[in-house]
Amino acid sequence: MTTTTDNQSSDGARNSRRQLQGIVTSTKMDKTITVRVERTYKHPKYGKFVRSHTKVLAHDAENKAVAGDVVEIDSTRPLSKRKRWRLTSVVSTGGISDKVVPGSDVAALLEDVQ
Repeated sequence: MTTTTDNQSSDGARNSRRQLQGIVTSTKMDKTITVRVERTYKHPKYGKFVRSHTKVLAHDAENKAVAGDVVEIDSTRPLSKRKRWRLTSVVSTGGISDKVVPGSDVAALLEDVQ
């Protein structure tokens, strides 16, 4: 039977999943984080290096990531309509534990009070 060889080939594909690193921008959803992933590429015609970014939703089962953290995410099977990534590890913490977005009116008011 070829079922054992099919299982072995799928294990190899599982280990070679795509990994990305990005910054957590939102943790307002339960067990879900929004991650901003930046990439640079060379423009095909002009040769200038261009920075672009994309926002992806990732599954955070333990709700351990905080906004501002640098995290590593892996691709996975579709978990919901937009969620195709899962949190692997928190690379560095720089999170905002107060859930206040820097640069907002609320953050400015908090600085004036202190």
